[in-house]
Amino acid sequence: MASKRPIIRQVSLNAVVLQIFIIWAMMGLARLAGFNDPFVPIVIVYLCLFIGLRKMIPRNHRRGVAFLRVKEFEKAAQEFEASYRFFERHPWLDRFRYLTLLSASRISYREMALLNSAYCYGLIGDGRKMKEYYEKALQRFPKSEIAKLSLQMIESARNSA
Repeated sequence: MASKRPIIRQVSLNAVVLQIFIIWAMMGLARLAGFNDPFVPIVIVYLCLFIGLRKMIPRNHRRGVAFLRVKEFEKAAQEFEASYRFFERHPWLDRFRYLTLLSASRISYREMALLNSAYCYGLIGDGRKMKEYYEKALQRFPKSEIAKLSLQMIESARNSA
């Protein structure tokens, strides 16, 4: 199903290479354990880990996305804020997301949570909170192009009004 909301996905090439290496290492271990053709079992194990880790750990993030899809923006913002707090308490999960969540995302869950919260507040019509979250994202993640461009658009809209 195609999304009617703008979705930005930035993939880290390093993470993709690491994921391929993980699968390759699992294949090597399976061969050492005596499996002649371990491809299918390894793919099944990898997919189970991939799905399981993503369902268990970033629960608030997934709920936020689900609320966003059904246009419940206030609930989505609350879930993204909860996601941010969770990953602030457990920064190593986010920092090593390539291994802990098998995620190839270039953007951390904390940055995504702040950007998504800002986006939700913009959809609700709360421009003050939208700007506040984009500014917080830029403060915490100075290289965040999405936050920079969003703040530029807010300023541009303010200047043209």
